[in-house]
Amino acid sequence: MSDTNRQISQVVRTMFQDSNGNLWFGTQNGAFKLESDSLIHIDKINSESGKGVTIKDIIEGIDGKIWLGHTDGVSSVDGEIVTNYYESDGLISNDVWSIAADKKGNIWIGSIDGVCVFNGHEFTNFILPEGKVDSTRGISSRKMVHSIFEDSNGTLWFSSNAGLFSYACDSLINVSKKAGIQTNFVNEVFEDKNGGLWVSAKNGLYNLTGNKAENITKVKIETGKGIGSLAEDKDGNIWFVADQHFLYTYNGEKIIEHKKTKNNKSPVVFKIFKDSDNRLWFVGFGGAYRLENVRFVNVTKNGPW
Repeated sequence: MSDTNRQISQVVRTMFQDSNGNLWFGTQNGAFKLESDSLIHIDKINSESGKGVTIKDIIEGIDGKIWLGHTDGVSSVDGEIVTNYYESDGLISNDVWSIAADKKGNIWIGSIDGVCVFNGHEFTNFILPEGKVDSTRGISSRKMVHSIFEDSNGTLWFSSNAGLFSYACDSLINVSKKAGIQTNFVNEVFEDKNGGLWVSAKNGLYNLTGNKAENITKVKIETGKGIGSLAEDKDGNIWFVADQHFLYTYNGEKIIEHKKTKNNKSPVVFKIFKDSDNRLWFVGFGGAYRLENVRFVNVTKNGPW
């Protein structure tokens, strides 16, 4: 069993690697940055009342600033300078779930109350259709936006409780309606190395080709609370989480469950992440783990890095 006191955090919500190769971990105890094998806590990311936050998403802007979405707003890290932004600064909601940076330098923020965009000076609300409340989640709303992603063509994708939307050339398209995604609840869009798009949703994992979405998990696995995080390994297999507890791979032909055993445990996975060395990380409830030779290695405050 892993020692909880040695974990980066008992709950690691997300991770990210910046353009300098530094790894960032977003946790229920704030943000940590790995520099030269030293794990540093970013102390100045706080709520407006000065309390600590839970980090839910991390990205890098085109200017090299790191942006973090959390339970009490958004924060930017520019070297040693940390700037916190709240509703009082024009942010749409302090309850932020997703964040993205586009190629024009804008920062897009998804929250429990919809989307806004920051141009470096001010926040502007971006209107998406309202959806439904997901009764199977502890926190949900009609305007919830789980993920915002810009693909290699510069199209923005919004995964929300009203379905999946794309935005390009000032045109917002309801992709769920157009492509046949049969659920209101969409979690994430992922782009593989060949430019193929994958969509994790409440009722399955979809492969999005042109105007058609194919549910590749339909009747093959139980999705329960839905498909979660997605990643691609060095061999081109798509890894995904189903029903919060089960790990699968898809090689283009078949779905294979990656079974956990007593001697080979992983966390309850919130995020699957591939680093620049093509290593797969699995972070969630229980800490951070890395897959090495089909075994999960627990990565603690002291590594192994």
